[in-house]
Amino acid sequence: MSVRHFLSLMDCTPEELHSLIRRGIELKDLRQRGILHEPLRQRVLGMVFEKASTRTRLSFEAGMIQLGGQAIFLSPRDTQLGRGEPISDSAIVMSRMLDAVMIRTFAHQNVLDFAAHSRVPVINGLTDDLHPCQVLADMQTFIEHRGSIRGKTVAWVGDGNNMCNTYAQAAVQFDFQLRIACPAGFEPRREFLELAGDRVTLLRDPREAVAGADLVSTDVWASMGQEEEAEARIQRFRPYQVDRALLDLAAPDVLFMHCLPAHRGEEVSHDLLDDPRSVVWDQAENRLHAQKALLEFLVAPGYRA
Repeated sequence: MSVRHFLSLMDCTPEELHSLIRRGIELKDLRQRGILHEPLRQRVLGMVFEKASTRTRLSFEAGMIQLGGQAIFLSPRDTQLGRGEPISDSAIVMSRMLDAVMIRTFAHQNVLDFAAHSRVPVINGLTDDLHPCQVLADMQTFIEHRGSIRGKTVAWVGDGNNMCNTYAQAAVQFDFQLRIACPAGFEPRREFLELAGDRVTLLRDPREAVAGADLVSTDVWASMGQEEEAEARIQRFRPYQVDRALLDLAAPDVLFMHCLPAHRGEEVSHDLLDDPRSVVWDQAENRLHAQKALLEFLVAPGYRA
């Protein structure tokens, strides 16, 4: 049987994604009840970070420990990757010593190249193109609060970045309608729009996108690697700030999400994260539970408590 990777939401079937979410909810319950569950004893996850992280590092490292395994943090300055060793060579060596590898990097091709030469599962912890682990946690959060997202309307407001690209994939896999409000020139990648087809609508007016929506999500206006563009982006995106007045146009039971970290006063108003419609703290916590389900699925397939 060939090794399974998780480089995008499209690497799983819709049924597998729903199963992962159900399992994430089960694992969350086990932790809350203090029940020990260690299917990954003696297993080791290598975590390669070329981009800074809080939630990704904490959730994967804590998740492996809670599942009975261990995690090793690797940055470019600590490995030969930072001195020019080919990704293919690093993948061959690392996958002979580890049970899985999580990579958080810039170019999406990096994770594709690593996975192509790895004999163990590779997980995309974020690239410039996609952030599948985050959106898996987002879907778990919505399902916990509102039930199935199938047939619902999701509004994305702001930059057509890696999160937006991944929401386009999620629209296909979870069967919901996605409205994207962004300025001209900041659209998500064409390939992701084409993949989503008639499930996605591209708009310029955030009010039109949010009207009646069941879920509203956004992200920072300047992602890692775009710091030099930050001031220009702030000016361009000002009309796309999500505040309580904009959220009032959504469905009465709307949920608001942000993958964090948030720049209060920019893409979100200062008070929005504390609005009762915001579930950002549950969303952040669910990175832990969704990824524990993913690790169990990839590293210990078939295992259940």
